[in-house]
Amino acid sequence: MPYTPSGFFCDRLIRERERRDGEGSLNKPLHFNNQDFNTLRQECLQRKSLFEDDAFPATVESLGFKELGRKSNKVKNIIWKRPKEICENPQFIVGGASRTDVCQGDLGDCWLLAAIACLTLNEKLLYRVVPQEQSFSEGYAGIFHFQFWCYGDWVDVIIDDRIPTFNNQLVFTKSAERNEFWSALLEKAYAKLHGSYEALKGGNTTEAMEDFTGGVTEFYEMKEAPKGLYKIMKKALERGSLMGCSIDSLVPARFETRTVTGLVKGHAYSVTAVEEVKPSLHKDSKVCLVRLRNPWGQLSVCSKEWATLPKAEKEKLQHQSAEDGEFWMSFEDFKKNYTKLEICNLTPDALEDDKTHKWTVSVNEGHWVRGCSAGGCRNYPDTFWTNPQYRLRLLEEDDDPEDNEVSCTFVVALMQKNRRKERKMGANLFTIGFAIYEMHGNKQHMQKDFFLVNSSKARCKAYINLREVTERFRLSPGEYVIVPSTYKPHQAGEFILRVFSEKRNTFDAFSENLIPTTFSISSVTLSLSACGSVMLQPAPTSAGEENEEDQQFRTIFQEIVGDIPGHAVYLFLPTSYSVFPADRDLNTEGFSLESCRSMIALMDMGGTGQLNLQEFRHLWNKIRQWQGIFKHYKTDRSSSISSYEMRNAINDAGFRLNNQLYDIITIRYANENMNIDFDSFVSCLVRLEAMFRAFQAFDKDGDGTISLSVLEVSAIVAR
Repeated sequence: MPYTPSGFFCDRLIRERERRDGEGSLNKPLHFNNQDFNTLRQECLQRKSLFEDDAFPATVESLGFKELGRKSNKVKNIIWKRPKEICENPQFIVGGASRTDVCQGDLGDCWLLAAIACLTLNEKLLYRVVPQEQSFSEGYAGIFHFQFWCYGDWVDVIIDDRIPTFNNQLVFTKSAERNEFWSALLEKAYAKLHGSYEALKGGNTTEAMEDFTGGVTEFYEMKEAPKGLYKIMKKALERGSLMGCSIDSLVPARFETRTVTGLVKGHAYSVTAVEEVKPSLHKDSKVCLVRLRNPWGQLSVCSKEWATLPKAEKEKLQHQSAEDGEFWMSFEDFKKNYTKLEICNLTPDALEDDKTHKWTVSVNEGHWVRGCSAGGCRNYPDTFWTNPQYRLRLLEEDDDPEDNEVSCTFVVALMQKNRRKERKMGANLFTIGFAIYEMHGNKQHMQKDFFLVNSSKARCKAYINLREVTERFRLSPGEYVIVPSTYKPHQAGEFILRVFSEKRNTFDAFSENLIPTTFSISSVTLSLSACGSVMLQPAPTSAGEENEEDQQFRTIFQEIVGDIPGHAVYLFLPTSYSVFPADRDLNTEGFSLESCRSMIALMDMGGTGQLNLQEFRHLWNKIRQWQGIFKHYKTDRSSSISSYEMRNAINDAGFRLNNQLYDIITIRYANENMNIDFDSFVSCLVRLEAMFRAFQAFDKDGDGTISLSVLEVSAIVAR
């Protein structure tokens, strides 16, 4: 899906400024939709009215856009009610939050509910997401708030307590206790974060796990699980990690159908405990068990082996009743029946060994822009190199090297942003992945030739259409470049790239220094007329001072301008003059009026409205130089260059820009086929040169920064 680049860049600058002020942290979360909980609550209390959230109203639009949209029969009888209209004595939390408070309703968000169930196992994490001291009695104003991790920032999401009902029953998530509402309100806040309830349909438990914790998730396929998986699971639970599992179904129609063992395919389960028990008092051998929970709140499977356990072992395991939806099964059966395990590490600890390591965490935001930095995977070598690139320096080796090899352990996590929220506009998850290359001392964006002659040092196992792709690696200390990409080129979107290393690392985006070309600026006297048309007037020069070449330029100049002072003309691209060799393959009849205006503005130093022969010749030679660059990157059968080659063409013209500017240039000058014609190419370079000149004029002390008044900014933009 396309997005508005200007809005993205503006939002990015705002976020960067907020981070500098400490915003977005756990202690100072961002206000989602700029809504402040305390302020709004106090206003409602003073007015003695209940809060109604205009940002997520009690309407069909908040329910969904297709299956729960305005034309759906499912929504006709849904009534939004506050808890006090549903039951007597409603409570936010009854007797402490527990896994039994999370029962699925008529929404396919079992992935979310499995994560909420896991969240209840850790009170510290739970009350980070579900702030305490909220109730339906003291200070009640119909307003509640919850906190989520959202692509690098913690955000505080406010809702009113109107909840969808049918026949006075909650339609979506509910608690086993009819008068308990924290889980239903949490689901509503999460729906608001993503745009609607329907946006929550279908997902991965890891997605919600990370949004509740800010942690990093690792996937394990049971068929490829490491030998120490049980130990990994036990260690993860001891550290408070959240864990989920599921059974894949190859046939979509069989999702959420039971297997012969009673387990449900395509359904998300929570792993809530692991234990080792003795199946018999007379044997020393132990059996590894796993405790799981079905968020439907029903027992999914009964184990006949349970009856063989001694009473003491049963008490040790704190066997729950069937209504809890929890059950134990052997670890071996767990591996046989389930296909996928997901672990969200609350702190990035190493899971493969017995030692606890603190990871160094590095985060970078980025974006793929169609025609500029959305190059696709290595299968597309002509554009792959244009993808965003990030330099990773692994500075210290692990304390526990494998096979006495010096190596560094790190986890790379690539997450695409906002695709769930944009689902109502037709967005789907991109197929994403990344590759890692070894390099030595490079400080600039790697060019195409580098990737043609170097193979990747490491890469993700596969490109996949998940929100996040995560992989663990062990590489030697050194410098590497990570290239995140979509599988296919031309797919625009935003992402966040995180690196967790066991030891110290540095991790940053490649960005060219803003170095302008060396300008040969002569005494120029050019301007635009008051009406905006281009006025070219030859300034008189002494014929005795002219050589043959000067006379030739004068003839050309006179033919273009004509004899009528102030006559508005286009600056055509001649193809018959000896000073400008014919190039019919450029397929142009001349520069547009806009391009001509930009050229005049470039030379308009004195504001006299005049262009003398010297300045015309300077402009002419510059156009010839740019023509040569353009031809170098132009394909044989085309009269334009690919927007992906624009970066190199601009570099050859003497400019070094950052990635953000390359993106903006592509958006501004490329056509719908992601090509740039000669007229647009020259217009771009003219404006770049004008902007650099203006900057240099204001940068009196040469420190690379300037301060401008509104009038000065307007003057620069007018050029």
